[in-house]
Amino acid sequence: MRSTPPVGRGRSAVLLGVVGELLITAGLVLALFVAYSLWWTDVLADSRSGRAGETLRHSWAAPAASAAPGGPGAARPAPGPPVYAAGDGLGFLHVPALGRGNQTLIRLGTGPDVLNEGVAGVYQDPYPAAMPWDGSGNFTLAAHRDGHGAKFHDLDRVAKGDAIVVETRDSWYVYRVDATLPQTSKYDTGIIAPVPAGSGYREPGRYITLTTCTPVYTSRYRMAVWGSLVRVDPVDAARTPPPELR
Repeated sequence: MRSTPPVGRGRSAVLLGVVGELLITAGLVLALFVAYSLWWTDVLADSRSGRAGETLRHSWAAPAASAAPGGPGAARPAPGPPVYAAGDGLGFLHVPALGRGNQTLIRLGTGPDVLNEGVAGVYQDPYPAAMPWDGSGNFTLAAHRDGHGAKFHDLDRVAKGDAIVVETRDSWYVYRVDATLPQTSKYDTGIIAPVPAGSGYREPGRYITLTTCTPVYTSRYRMAVWGSLVRVDPVDAARTPPPELR
């Protein structure tokens, strides 16, 4: 004759089964969240930044206005430096050490609405970045290391002597990496100062700073790469890249 299991043991088995199912469900939800954060946000960000980059390049190809204000015979005002608003695209960042053909759209600002679009954002706070065409200052950029395009995922591969190139409508700005900082506090704003602290620079110059979170998959600390301007090459009709990108 088959024996009947004790009531208490049966209830325990049911409870353990329910707990097990809940844990499995929680694990699946967590796995889906990780996939969304580290893969799907990359897909979406890369798609959006790709379209935005194409739009910027098309705008560069558009001919300049042929008529000056006041009619054909009026004197043309001297062109001034371009003015950008938050979120505007201003060029492309090329870092050969991050892979052949590496290219990242540069936009003004470092808020989530900018960086989550798979771009490198230009700092406006606490030190408004100098632009590459300015006579002096620090062109400071940030990008995600994981998710949302992860444009600086391998920033730790960039080393002293490597090239960094900023492409704008009219010029290629070629920098050489002079120093790197593997890790510092996320509150260390000195790394993006006009003369960045810890970089080894002692006086104003034409610098570039790249920053991102570290260690990988966390935002606990920051890392930095510093470079100085080597030269400026004019853009020709074919947009032939400088030797550092060939």
